[in-house]
Amino acid sequence: MKIFAVLLALLAMLSIPARADEAPLLAELVKAGTLPPEAERLPKEPRVMTIDEATGRTVGKRGGTIRTLMSEQGDLRLMTVYGYARLVAYNRSIEMEPDILLGYENDKNRVFTFHLRPGHKWSDGTPFTAEDFRYQWEDILTDKDMERGGLDSALLVNGKGPKFEVIDDLTVRYTWEEPNPLFLPALASARPLDIYSASAYLKQFHAKYADPDKLAAEVAKERVKDWTRLNIRKSRSYRFENPDLPTLQPWQNKTYSPANRYVFERNPYYHRVDQNGAQLPYVDQIVINIAESSIIPAKTGSGESDLQERYLSFADYTFLKEGEKRNNYTVRLWTVGKGAAVALYPNLNTNDAGWRALFRDARFRRALSLGIDRTQINQVLFMGLAKEGASTVLPGSPLFRDELGSAYAEYDPEKANALLDEIGLKRNAAGIRLMPDGRPLDLIIESTGESSLEADVLELVTSDWADLGVKLLTRTSQRDIFRSRVAAGETNMSVWAGVDNGAPTADFSPQEFVPTDPYQLQWPMWGTYVSTQGDAGQKVDDPAAQKLVDLYKQWLVSEDIETRKKIWEEILDIHADQVFSIGIVTATLVPVVVSNKLHNVPAEGISSFDPYGYFGVYEMDAFWMD
Repeated sequence: MKIFAVLLALLAMLSIPARADEAPLLAELVKAGTLPPEAERLPKEPRVMTIDEATGRTVGKRGGTIRTLMSEQGDLRLMTVYGYARLVAYNRSIEMEPDILLGYENDKNRVFTFHLRPGHKWSDGTPFTAEDFRYQWEDILTDKDMERGGLDSALLVNGKGPKFEVIDDLTVRYTWEEPNPLFLPALASARPLDIYSASAYLKQFHAKYADPDKLAAEVAKERVKDWTRLNIRKSRSYRFENPDLPTLQPWQNKTYSPANRYVFERNPYYHRVDQNGAQLPYVDQIVINIAESSIIPAKTGSGESDLQERYLSFADYTFLKEGEKRNNYTVRLWTVGKGAAVALYPNLNTNDAGWRALFRDARFRRALSLGIDRTQINQVLFMGLAKEGASTVLPGSPLFRDELGSAYAEYDPEKANALLDEIGLKRNAAGIRLMPDGRPLDLIIESTGESSLEADVLELVTSDWADLGVKLLTRTSQRDIFRSRVAAGETNMSVWAGVDNGAPTADFSPQEFVPTDPYQLQWPMWGTYVSTQGDAGQKVDDPAAQKLVDLYKQWLVSEDIETRKKIWEEILDIHADQVFSIGIVTATLVPVVVSNKLHNVPAEGISSFDPYGYFGVYEMDAFWMD
C-alpha cells in the first residue's frame, strides 16, 4: 500500500498565463536569437509557486542584484544551499513536496518511483531526463573505476544498495528489499544526495564515452592523476566550483577561481514560475564578495551586503542596529536552529576509569545540569532573549514538549549538592569534592577555542560549579586535535553546540540522539562500534544508551509515520532523563541583515543548515529587489 503518492494530474490542471516579457538579463539574448523565448525554456509543467499576501510575500519584478559576503571559495557551496532546488524539497512547515520532480510515489519506504517534468532542461539547454540518473548510477556511483569506496549510507539498507530501473525517458525507480526512511530526507537535505548529474556534459570526461586522446589532453591540462580525478573535479555540483557544469539551481556560477568576486547569474531554464507565469528567480544576479571573516560584520554594517547572515553573531547585533538608518538596511533576528547554542558533553568513553564511572552515573550528569544558573547566562550574554533549557529539539519542532526542555534544567544547587552527596563525593578542606579514588574533582573541559560565546558561558559555569565543589578548568586545542582527542578517549568533557537539526519531524533520522558516529562527543567509542557494525570502537554497555540504539534500528525499518513518531518520542524521553549532554541555552538569536530594497525575506525564521538550508526553504528565488 502506498503511504504517499503525488497526483500528477494536479499540476496539469493548473492554468499558467503565458508571459511575453523577459527577465532583464535575458531579454537581449532572446532578442538576438541566441536564447529561446521563456515559454520554450520552461518545462511543459513548471512548478508553480504561490507568492501572495497569504504567504507574507508579494509578487516581485525581475532584475537586480543581491550582494553578499563570504570568506573563502569554499563558501560557494552555500549557493546550492540557498538556492535549494531539490528533487523533493521541504516547505516552510518542513513538509516534503516534489520540486524538480513532477511527482513521486513512495511504497512503504521500499519502492520510490520518480516522475520528471516533460521539457525540463539543464542551464545549458540540454534535456534533463532519466539518462542523467542512469549515468550517475551506472557510470559514477557503481563504476568500480571511480573508486568511491561504496555507496552513500542513505543508499544502503543492511549494507545493500537498491535496484535501479529506468522505466521510461521521464521515469526512474529505486527499490530496496527493506524500508529505507533515509532516502527522501537525503534528497531534500541542504547537501543533497547526488543521484543524477549532467550526463551530456560529463561524458566528455569519462573513459567509457570520451575520445581517448582528448581525455588524456584534459587530464594533462588539469594536472590530475587520471580521468577519474578529472571527472570528479568537473562534476562537483554542490561546490559550484566549475562554471561550465550545467545546473538545475536558480543561479549558476559564472566566475572561475581564484577570485575575490563571484557572479552568479539566473538559470534561463529554471523550472519554477510564480502564479502569474513569470519564471523565477526574480533576481538576475547574486554577487559574492570575498572578505576576511573577522571583518564581515563591519562590512555588513557599512552597507556592503544586501543579505547577510553568514559570519554574524548575536554579539554583533547592537553594532549592526546602529547602522540601519545610515545604510538603508534592517536587522532581523532569526532563531538559531541548533538544539542548543552551547552544550557540555561528558565523555562516557573516556580512558580515565574514575571519570568514566562518574560520567556513567546519571545522578552526576543531572547534578551538573541542575547546578547551572541558565537565567544569569541568558541575561548576561543574550539580553534575556534566548530560551533556557536542556539540549533537545526546539519549540518549532512538532516533536517538542515542554518537559523535554525543562528536564534537569532549572537552577537548583540544593538538589544538585544533594545528588553529589548521595553519590558519596565528599569535600576537602578547600571545599572541592573528592572523587571516589581520592583525587580532587577538577573537571577539565576541552574546546576548540573558536567561539568567544563558549568561553563566556564557561566562565559563568565555572562560578556556578564552584558552589557545588566542582573546579572547572578549560583546555583549548585546534579543531582536528580536539576531535582526535575526544575520539581517542583522551578528553573527559568537551563543549560544543547542541544537535545540528533542532527542529526535526518524525521523518528525520534521530541519529544525532543515538550512538551512531565516532565524532559524537559524549560517546565516540560507542558511536564507532555502531557505525562500523562492531568492527571498531567499544560495545555499548550502558542500558539506556543501548536502548537508544535499539530504538534507532526500529526507526530504520519503520514503514509508517505513527511508528516513527513513537520511536522519536521515546528516544527524546530517554535523552532528557539521562542528560547525556548538558544544554545551556537554546533558541538563541542571530542577526540577519536585509537591504530595505530587498523584499520577501521573512521577518522571522530559523537559521540552520539542515533542514532549513538557511534561506533555502524560504524560497530565495522569490526574493526581489526594488
